[in-house]
Amino acid sequence: MTQPSYRWHSHLTPWVFILPTVIGLLIFRLIPIVASFYLSFTDWNLLGSPLFIKFGNYMELVKSEEFVRIVLNTFQFSCIYVIGSMIFGLLLAVLINTRIKGIAFFRAAIYLPVVTSAVAVGVVWNWMLGPTYGVINNLIEAIGLTPPYWLGDTKLVLNTVAFVQVWKMSGYYMIIFLAGLQNIPRDTLESARVDGANTVQSFFRITLPMLMPTLFFVLTIAIIDSFKNFELIYAMTKGGPQNASNTLVYDVYLNAFVYYRVGFASSIAYVLLIFVGLLTIGNFYIKKYLVQSLD
Repeated sequence: MTQPSYRWHSHLTPWVFILPTVIGLLIFRLIPIVASFYLSFTDWNLLGSPLFIKFGNYMELVKSEEFVRIVLNTFQFSCIYVIGSMIFGLLLAVLINTRIKGIAFFRAAIYLPVVTSAVAVGVVWNWMLGPTYGVINNLIEAIGLTPPYWLGDTKLVLNTVAFVQVWKMSGYYMIIFLAGLQNIPRDTLESARVDGANTVQSFFRITLPMLMPTLFFVLTIAIIDSFKNFELIYAMTKGGPQNASNTLVYDVYLNAFVYYRVGFASSIAYVLLIFVGLLTIGNFYIKKYLVQSLD
């Protein structure tokens, strides 16, 4: 009789340990996802009962010129962030992929902005880019040039915020690229040098192809991260001026908690989900095609 009891406990014990995680996932993830999907078909201001309006919110999005501009802002921000963070992350990883004394200090220093609060980063960069007392503008004036209005010019503000986000997160991608670089056999690189390949040739013909799985992994998470940037925009521009730095995630916040249009905000959130999902799936298909072509 003891053996069945033991088997029963052995099957139940793992579920007991993961139960808090499952409950948290259900309450804070799955239920809100389903609820927001329903709310995207309603008109609700957080006070009364949701009014079911079918596809009214989505039709309003399709007809809204301002929403089209916000979508373009989001993709512009995403392109700058993804390309910039991958290039700088890979460059930093190549530079610090060495065994010299004190290299751990430089790795930690480069990674430090990643763990720094985005709001704190936004406040500091606001001060540095300020039109009157900004350190950067003062340096530009010192060499005899007229500094731009970084956060007040509708043509510059989104690029400026994207650059700050690249500066903040490049260290994160650097760590991932560094792990990929250290997994490349050194014997292969040394054989290439013996055969007469220089550093540039070794990088583009050996290192980069062998780093392809890491590149696609970084590309996937960078695309996802680029669409969910909120804190930096809130701290630096609050979507302004004239919605020039407003993105889909920030627009969800504005409609839900400033304008109290929860149903409309939910529909924006699901449009964002569709964009991220399509780009992620497309990235996996591109990876599959390139892997097959390389084989």
